[in-house]
Amino acid sequence: MERHNFHRELEQLKLTIYKMAALARQSFDNACKAYLHRDDDIAQAIIDGDREINRIELEIDRQSLRLLALEQPMARDLRMIVGIMRISNDLERIADQSVNIAERTLFLCQHPPLENVPAMEALIDISKKMFAMAVTSFRDLDAVAAKQIPALDDQADEYTMQVLKGLIEVMAASSPGFEKRVLKMRRSIQTIIISRCLERIADMSTNIAEHVVFIAEGVNLKHIQKL
Repeated sequence: MERHNFHRELEQLKLTIYKMAALARQSFDNACKAYLHRDDDIAQAIIDGDREINRIELEIDRQSLRLLALEQPMARDLRMIVGIMRISNDLERIADQSVNIAERTLFLCQHPPLENVPAMEALIDISKKMFAMAVTSFRDLDAVAAKQIPALDDQADEYTMQVLKGLIEVMAASSPGFEKRVLKMRRSIQTIIISRCLERIADMSTNIAEHVVFIAEGVNLKHIQKL
């Protein structure tokens, strides 16, 4: 493969991962909208659209392996290709979590809403912020911005715990009739699962930020933080 062909294919690979990032972000934003507005049509559309994101992940693997095998890139080009493969994996997992949120939302839409848990909206906001920052830092290869994302993960963890505590209180509150108590528990459990999905998306946004630093600076931020 001639060098100019390599750079052309590398640019095509970047366009493919940018498309995947845009679709994953749209899926997550819509999952949050479906949950907040109890919109089962949006939730179903998220589930139906997940195949395209899976298809793009396979295409990224194919393009990346071709570049690695034929050109044997070095330095930043090598880090870019490896980083893209890692990021595509996290994007696919984020899309899967969005599907999980959508599936739980479909169940919740069939029943009356639970009592409001303020920490849930805060958890949605911080998760969306972290993912948006991760996508932007990758697009711009901005290691400085990427390094700001892991610090937000503690907030996401704290909001997740607040949601759990709030929903335990909801489940503990007495309701007239056995069936109503069981339904309240089922709705609360589904909402707790959604909060865990949000927390996982925050974690994977942190992963993407670490990959950006690896691409831009050749530094494995995860292992440095553990030293």
